[in-house]
Amino acid sequence: MTGRPQDGSARDATPVELGKPILAARRVLAICHVNPDGDAIGALLGMGHVLHALPGEREVVLVCQDPAPETLRFVPGVERIMHSLPTNFLPELVISLDASDPARLGTIFADLDLSKALLVVIDHHITNLRFGDLNYVAPQVASTSQLVVRLADALGVMLPREAATPLLVGLVTDTLGFRTSNVTTAELQCAERLMDAGADLADISQRTLATRPLKFMRLWGTAFGSAKLDGAVLWAEVTREMRLVAGIDDDDDGGLVSQLIHAAEARIAAVFNELSDGRIEVDFRARPPYDVAAVALSLGGGGHPQASGCTLPGPMSDVQMRVLPLLQRASKGNR
Repeated sequence: MTGRPQDGSARDATPVELGKPILAARRVLAICHVNPDGDAIGALLGMGHVLHALPGEREVVLVCQDPAPETLRFVPGVERIMHSLPTNFLPELVISLDASDPARLGTIFADLDLSKALLVVIDHHITNLRFGDLNYVAPQVASTSQLVVRLADALGVMLPREAATPLLVGLVTDTLGFRTSNVTTAELQCAERLMDAGADLADISQRTLATRPLKFMRLWGTAFGSAKLDGAVLWAEVTREMRLVAGIDDDDDGGLVSQLIHAAEARIAAVFNELSDGRIEVDFRARPPYDVAAVALSLGGGGHPQASGCTLPGPMSDVQMRVLPLLQRASKGNR
């Protein structure tokens, strides 16, 4: 399955309009994007709690192709996320969370038979392709976790503490602690509600934004040492060998690009991360008003104006030759 619908039947939907099909479904699959971040994990777990709180019995499966990164394994319920489908599980409803296009959902989604299932897309990325039968896409909102809160309200679900913590994780991580340019009073009011429901803002902020294992700091030290500044574009690379030397046994770079963009000289930052399968994951960050979403979209990726990315076939040198000129043009477009 390469994404759907392709017959023009897709339409935008409000949280209220999503209520009827969600309440009617008895077998529900909720899925978030590969290499999940805090908002993907938070929205997925939050959605699970919302579904379980609804009247009637239903089988709910939460799935993500990749495990949560080490920094998010403290989130309550993360161990319940599956990395493959249960045998003979045939969902009536599939809910895609925090993914701008079907490719971001990985092979689990690609192999699904959706001929008898309704596909609902819930997302906040401006590059979303609206690939569902029903699409609740709100780019003006800072996190998909907020959209889950709105959906819970539409369904009449009171958010329990178990849902509040992962949802606040999503909001805090996607706003970098409420420091991104898309933060409004709506984000602060949502955070207040989740705190009132029992989520600990100080603990979540410390764990997700201010704490990293030493192995990532070692990796960053190596990457910082070889980082290159070209005009307003600062970029670094992470190879499999660099991760191995640092003691990292997966593809995680610990969020290096979010550190690079703090350099005073940088208006756009990029990290080229060599994955274990030889592909190159490229993460972009930009300071307002610079926009990297268009660059990511042109390369088959997506995201936000100031935070986006893509994954391309290697080798590293070819990817850099392809991507860096696009970033240079982006860095000149807002001067």
